[in-house]
Amino acid sequence: MGLLLALLAGLAGQGMADERKGYEMPTYTIEAAEGAREVRAYGPRLVAEVTVQGDRKAAINAGFRLLAGYIFGGNAGGTKIAMTVPVDQADQGGGVWTVRFTMPSEFTAETLPKPEDARIALRPLPPARMVAESFSGLPDSDDLAARAAALAEWAQARGLTVAGGPVYSFYDAPWSLPWNRRNEVAFALK
Repeated sequence: MGLLLALLAGLAGQGMADERKGYEMPTYTIEAAEGAREVRAYGPRLVAEVTVQGDRKAAINAGFRLLAGYIFGGNAGGTKIAMTVPVDQADQGGGVWTVRFTMPSEFTAETLPKPEDARIALRPLPPARMVAESFSGLPDSDDLAARAAALAEWAQARGLTVAGGPVYSFYDAPWSLPWNRRNEVAFALK
């Protein structure tokens, strides 16, 4: 945890925050909204991701460290890559998690530097429809799981079919005040 805090402290100049603070986010349009829940259409994007095993909290910390190393220059040419938000964590089941950073839109698959760490994969994500719920606070694993179950039920009640997930998204540094944090739980839709 200490290393994660140190890495996030290093982001102070680049920031790990939401769009209010000027950091690039994946683009999407809102197709429907009800309270904090939205059906969104995302455009294509390029991501750096790593798959890690363990409990949710340990997995996000381990994945974040690996990906932060990549964007801080652990790549061919030592290129510094701007931080974007959110940090995504997708549940693959069985204690396996994919942690993902969206790459800045200035990069293409051809111009993004190759990671030095072979565990990091670079890949394009196609356009996708997702159902998402935003909330503030300090999310723990039980809270996230409960929110995911409720969101899946909400989607089903509206005739939407979830195709994958849940995906948890975190927009702010660990020292952010709970009421200033933006978190999300989401599912891909068929």
